[in-house]
Amino acid sequence: MPELKIQLLRDIPLPAYGRDGDAALDLCAVIEAPTTLAVGDRMWAGTGFNIAIPAGYVGLVLPRSGLGSRGLTFVNNTGAIDSNYRGEIKLHIINTGVEPLHISPLDKIAQLLIMPVATVTVTPVDSLDETVRGTDGFGSSGR
Repeated sequence: MPELKIQLLRDIPLPAYGRDGDAALDLCAVIEAPTTLAVGDRMWAGTGFNIAIPAGYVGLVLPRSGLGSRGLTFVNNTGAIDSNYRGEIKLHIINTGVEPLHISPLDKIAQLLIMPVATVTVTPVDSLDETVRGTDGFGSSGR
């Protein structure tokens, strides 16, 4: 099992899996005071730790589904944390919902999914192979 090294910057709980079988670690909002985000408002929240993701892996920062269903998401949607990054994970939160969102210190607002990555060789070519789908894009498979 790969080791995820965490350097705590504050006296907070370590990121942890909420239940056996969960795919992602819960991340808390390390903020000074309770905050209410109006619809469309943005804010930054730290997570309170620096991180060292193992080589060959990436960390994907995602909104938790319960808060995401109420409109909490991140300005860059999914954040990719590379294995060579050693700083604090910071969350640029936006409320895309229809009601204000209340966030308290140490609320679990995000999740960190650690995934293996493949690196590729980039090769320029004159043309690509044809497929049944071709260049059909958004909405091309129906509803």
